[in-house]
Amino acid sequence: MSHTEQDIALLRKTFTLAEKAAAQGVHPFAAILADSQGQVLMEQLNAYLPDKDMTGHAERVLMTRASQTYSPEFLAQCTLFTSAEPCAMCAGAAYWAGIGRVVYGASEKRLKALTGNHPENPTLDLPCRDVFAAGQRDVIVVGPLLEDEAAEVHEVFWG
Repeated sequence: MSHTEQDIALLRKTFTLAEKAAAQGVHPFAAILADSQGQVLMEQLNAYLPDKDMTGHAERVLMTRASQTYSPEFLAQCTLFTSAEPCAMCAGAAYWAGIGRVVYGASEKRLKALTGNHPENPTLDLPCRDVFAAGQRDVIVVGPLLEDEAAEVHEVFWG
């Protein structure tokens, strides 16, 4: 599926948020939930710190918040924008929350190449499309998109 100019703008906003996280010493990941009109409903930075929560990925935390706030029927009309491809855990959270569409920047493959076997980010090279394909409903996936731009903050942070 193709992307829109609005997709590009919201994806770039996740990059800006990821840079904000990095500047705070937080893992440089961010996610945004937008409705069908592109209105931003929620934003989330990675939540690894301060408690060193290895499950505190921005997408997972955002999907928990979203599923506590909105119905799966509403979320089916929404898009999850992420600075990097949702990992298996985050894709599962998006699936269970009921999200209808995902747009991401850097791929898991690219992220794994950048981070190596970092103890704080043991990246799974498992495409989110594979996770969604195992489900019982369709999730539209757009990405990787602007991958070089998305990777810049990771090159600095994990380097």
